[in-house]
Amino acid sequence: MTEIALVTGANKGLGKEIARRLAAKGLTVYLGARNEERGLGAARELERAGREAVPAGGDVRFVRLDVTVREQVDAAVRRIEEECGRLDVLVNNAGIVTEWGVPVEEVTEDHLRRAFEVNLFGAVALTQACLPLLRRSKDPRVVNLSSPLGSLSLLSDPGGHPAASRGLLAYSSSKAALNAVTLVYAEALRAEGIRVNAANPGLVATDLNADSPFSRGTRTVEQGAEVPVRLALGAGGTGGFHGGMEGDVTERVPW
Repeated sequence: MTEIALVTGANKGLGKEIARRLAAKGLTVYLGARNEERGLGAARELERAGREAVPAGGDVRFVRLDVTVREQVDAAVRRIEEECGRLDVLVNNAGIVTEWGVPVEEVTEDHLRRAFEVNLFGAVALTQACLPLLRRSKDPRVVNLSSPLGSLSLLSDPGGHPAASRGLLAYSSSKAALNAVTLVYAEALRAEGIRVNAANPGLVATDLNADSPFSRGTRTVEQGAEVPVRLALGAGGTGGFHGGMEGDVTERVPW
């Protein structure tokens, strides 16, 4: 039976590569994106690539999805239900940084509000809306794209890890909150067999880091997609923060 996946923020960068890899494995992939033109273009491109890799695969379907707009979240879930009746994999990839170049003491509640709307509230809204469809899967998985910048262990180690000195108040706190959400969901849904994990893609050279004063990224999207794709395909248990810099899903990031 063909598995069904939904990937958010997937018209470019890491999300697009995750969607491509899943389609190449034969999954039907709903490519979520806010921009209709870019989303449709990405879906057509990946569908062609997927069919070249897997004759029976390459089913990529654009769905307009801004995770901060509840009406779009509900419409996306209704469409998946009508067309497929279930969801096997949810990848909460959509994310933003709102405070590149802003000193910590100048970060405002608006920076935090905008970051939390996408990075946390959007992921929670979509996960909650998808739960009825995930419960119909034989092996449901949720993958939340996180970051070492959301690790309290690393943020509290200024002499040992660069995450502690990045000063991204809004982004780090939103990802720390997403990590807590991951753990709470993992425990709450454990008895139902729904696995929920956080994935560390590493520092990937994407538009998310385009304005970074530190580094635009040291890893390719192909490298960054390795851990989230393996989790999406069923590796790992539940309630883990997976992924070292070399894409090893067995390596863990400390919470």
